Amino acid sequence: MIRKELWFGFGLMGLIIAAVIGMVLSVETMTNGHYGLLMLSLVVVAIMLGFPTAFTLMGMGMLFAFFAYHSGGQSAAGALKQTLDLMVQRAFAVMGNDVLISIPLFVFMGYLVERANLIEKLFRSLHLSLARVPGSLAVATLVTCAVFATATGIVGAVVTLMGLLALPQMLRGGYDVRVSAGTITAGGCLGILIPPSVMLIVYGATAGVSVVQLYAGAFFPGLMLAGLYIGYVIILARIKPNLMPPLSAEQRFVPLPAQLMQAGATQARNALPVLIGALKGRRNHGVAAGYLLRQLLIALMPALLFAAVALWSYESVTRVAPVEAPPEIEQLGGGGSAATEPAAGGLAEPPGTDSKEGGLAEPPGADKQEEGALAEPPGAASEPAEGASAAVPAAPATTGLAEPPAAVAASPAPTASAEVAPTTQDAPRSYWIGLAAGAAALLVFYGLLSFARFEIFKMLLSSFFPLMVLILAVLGSIVFGLATPTEAAAVGAMGGFLLAAAYRQLNLTVVKDSVFLTAKTSAMVCWLFVGSAIFSAAFALLGGQDLVEKWVLGMNLTKTEFLILSQVLIFVLGWPLEWTEIIVIFMPIFIPLLDNFGVDPLFFGLLVALNLQTAFLSPPVAMAAFYLKGVSPPHVTLNQIFAGMLPFMGIQIIAIILLYQFPAIGLWLPQVLYK
Repeated sequence: MIRKELWFGFGLMGLIIAAVIGMVLSVETMTNGHYGLLMLSLVVVAIMLGFPTAFTLMGMGMLFAFFAYHSGGQSAAGALKQTLDLMVQRAFAVMGNDVLISIPLFVFMGYLVERANLIEKLFRSLHLSLARVPGSLAVATLVTCAVFATATGIVGAVVTLMGLLALPQMLRGGYDVRVSAGTITAGGCLGILIPPSVMLIVYGATAGVSVVQLYAGAFFPGLMLAGLYIGYVIILARIKPNLMPPLSAEQRFVPLPAQLMQAGATQARNALPVLIGALKGRRNHGVAAGYLLRQLLIALMPALLFAAVALWSYESVTRVAPVEAPPEIEQLGGGGSAATEPAAGGLAEPPGTDSKEGGLAEPPGADKQEEGALAEPPGAASEPAEGASAAVPAAPATTGLAEPPAAVAASPAPTASAEVAPTTQDAPRSYWIGLAAGAAALLVFYGLLSFARFEIFKMLLSSFFPLMVLILAVLGSIVFGLATPTEAAAVGAMGGFLLAAAYRQLNLTVVKDSVFLTAKTSAMVCWLFVGSAIFSAAFALLGGQDLVEKWVLGMNLTKTEFLILSQVLIFVLGWPLEWTEIIVIFMPIFIPLLDNFGVDPLFFGLLVALNLQTAFLSPPVAMAAFYLKGVSPPHVTLNQIFAGMLPFMGIQIIAIILLYQFPAIGLWLPQVLYK
C-alpha cells in the first residue's frame, strides 16, 4: 500500500518533470519568463519530495531573484545586495500586516476549546438527541465536527479527537468502515471553510480581500456543504440500512438522576407537570426544594428565552424612528424679517411673493409702479398705492407681506401638531405569524419533553450551547461590524479561556501547551507568508506572471471557461499540495487575471475555499486520512479511508457547481451587510 502511494507520487513528479523538459525543448530561446515557470515546477517537485514549504519558497525565490537581477546587467555583488534588500522588504511588509494578528488569537482559542473536553459531551448529547434519525451516529458526527471545527478551526485536532471518540462507537454499532471514515474526515475538514477560518484570513491577506466580507460570504456555503453531507448520509442510511444500522434501545438509554426518580420521574413521563407537582405536597419528600426549583428553571429556560425574544422583537418592530424636522425656509430662501417668515407660522406663500425676488413674478399692474416699489418695507402695504390697496385686504394670509396679529398667533398650531409625532406603530402581521409559529413550536417542545429528553436537553445545555454562544459572539461581532477580525479573535481567545476555566480544565499545563502549539502554528503560517512573498517577487521579476497572463488571455476564454480551468487546476493541485501551499504559491498567479474576466475576488475566494477541501480529502497527501489512520484500529486501512472520502469529494464538486450557478449563496450576506 505504501509502495502504491510512492509510485503515485513519483508518477506525478515524473509528469511535472516531463512537462518542464517538453517546455524547454519546444522553446527556441529561454526567456526569464520561462525560467519563472521552471522555478514554479521545481518548487512543486521539492515540496512533494518532503522539503519544508516555507524555506523551499524562500530558497528558490532568493536564487531566482539573484538570477533575475544578475541577468539584467547587474554585477554579482549588486545583484546579491538587491536580493537581500528584497528579502528584508518583503519580510517586513508581511510582518507589518495587521490582519495576520488574528491568526494566533484564533488558533489559541481553538487549542483552549479543544482542551476543555467539550467534544465528548457534545457528541454524546447530539447522538442521543438524533437517535431516531437514519444514520444517527454519522449525522451526530457531522454536526459535532461542524460545531467543533467552527470553534477550533484546527482540522487535525477535530479529526483526531473524533477518530478517538466516534469511530469506535460507529464500528461497535455495525457501521461500515468506509462510511465511518469518510464521515469523520469530511466533517473534520469543515473547519477550514466555516468561519472563523484561518484559511480565509490567509486568502484575504494574499488576495487583498476584506476578511470580514470573506467570513460573511463563507457562512452560507459552509452550511450548505455541511447540509449536503448530512443529506447524503441520511439518504444512504435509508437506501442501505445495513451500512448504518439504527441505534439499539440500550444505546438510546439515558439514565435519570436518583433525586428526580425519587420525585416521581420516569423515562416516558412529561417533565414539566411532574416538576411543578413535586414542589407541593408529599411528592417532594426527601428531595430538596432548591434542587427541584433548579430543575424547573432549566426546563423553563426555552420559554423564558422565547418571552425575552418576543418582547425585544415587539419593541423593535413597533418603534418608530424619530424624523428630523425639515430646515426652515429662512435657511433655504435667504432669510427675512420676523413678519415675513412663513415657515415659523406654517403659512404657504404663492410663488413670487419673496421680498428679494419680487421682480421675477410681478402681479398685474406692477410695471406701473416706480422702481423703488420692488423692495417695499413691511409697512408699504398700508399705502394707497394702485393695485396694492385692493390686494392686501382681500388676501392677507396668502401674500405673506403683512400678516395680521391673529394670523401670527394662530400659526404655531400646525407646528405643535407636527412635533407630537407618533413614536410607536402597530406590529406587522409577519410578527404575529412568527410569534404564533414560535409559540406552537414551544408547545410541541413541552408536550414532548419527557424526562429522558430533559436529560438530553441538559447535556446539550452544558456542551452545545456554550460553544454556540462563543461562535455567535465571535462571528456576530465580525459580520455585523461590531469588531474587526483581530478584536473578535481576542474576544474568542478570552471566551476559550473562560470555557476551559468553567469546565475546570484550565491549569498551567493546558495554558503552556496551548501557547506552545499556537506559537508553532503561527510561526509556520508567518514563515509561509514570508516565503510566498519572496517567491512571488522573484516570479514577477522573471516575468513569469506576464507569461502566464499572455498564455491565458491568448486562449480567448470566456468567464465560465476561465473559472472552470482555474478550479480544475486547483482541484488537481490539491492532490500533491496542502491548502497553505496552494494559496501562497498559486493565488498570486490567479488573482491578477480576475480583472480581465470580470470575476469578483470575493466570489473567486469562496469557490477556492470550497475547492480547497479536496486538499485534505484527496490522496496521496490527504492529511485528514493520515490523522484518522493514526488513531484508528489496526484493521482500518488507508485504502478504506480513501474509499470512504471519495463520495464526499463528489459532494464538494456539487457544492462548487451550486455556488457558481447561484452566486447569491455566498454574495447575498456581504451585499446586505456591507453594500
